[in-house]
Amino acid sequence: MLLTFLYALTLGFIGSFHCIGMCGPIALTLPVQHLDGNRKMAGILLYNSGRISAYSGIGIASGWLGKQFYIGGLQQWLSITLGCGLLLVIILQYGGRNTLFHFNTGIYGTHIKIILGKLLRKQQLRTLFSIGFFNGMLPCGLVYFAVAGAIATGSIWQGALFMCAFGAGTLPAMVTITWCSQVITLNMRNRLRQFIPCAVGLMAVLLIMRGLNLGIPYISPTLSPQHGKIIEHCYKSS
Repeated sequence: MLLTFLYALTLGFIGSFHCIGMCGPIALTLPVQHLDGNRKMAGILLYNSGRISAYSGIGIASGWLGKQFYIGGLQQWLSITLGCGLLLVIILQYGGRNTLFHFNTGIYGTHIKIILGKLLRKQQLRTLFSIGFFNGMLPCGLVYFAVAGAIATGSIWQGALFMCAFGAGTLPAMVTITWCSQVITLNMRNRLRQFIPCAVGLMAVLLIMRGLNLGIPYISPTLSPQHGKIIEHCYKSS
């Protein structure tokens, strides 16, 4: 379990340099730039706590979905399928270009953007948590990768913790870009973004190995199939 959460932190940290390009403009328009010292940091952390709360909520839903496969005894196939799917995405996405997939999110994505726009125009400190929350709900290819890991946990609370760890991994870069945007240069971002396919590929391999039941502690532990409960009835002889 510890290895899984360390991976989630790593994916969040490396992926956060992609997040800067996508969510950086939102972070730079937060109503905290006029504040100083501790008040500014408190506002930044409030915004980011909203993002991580959204990720945790997504993790709860993802963990619940994964749990249904575990109850059905399909946890091995789920893990292998998710791993193979991630490898396929990496091959298709990074084989000829270096950008994440763009999904047509339709009405959902448009609605979230409208809500964010209204909250940002208010420029009020009390909206910071809500801005962060709805920012975390925006469609994002990197988050989808993390969701695959949360589903594979097969547990509601572990799915929530996985996505929470992913969100925590994004904190250093997102706090830095909001506090001082000049610190993280474009060259630094581009260099670290090159590791995204490596991080996702590592998770894909770990998911596949996990489903193969190799009996390797922490990496490929034996997954016990779910058996139905046997209820014994004792009848008193008459």
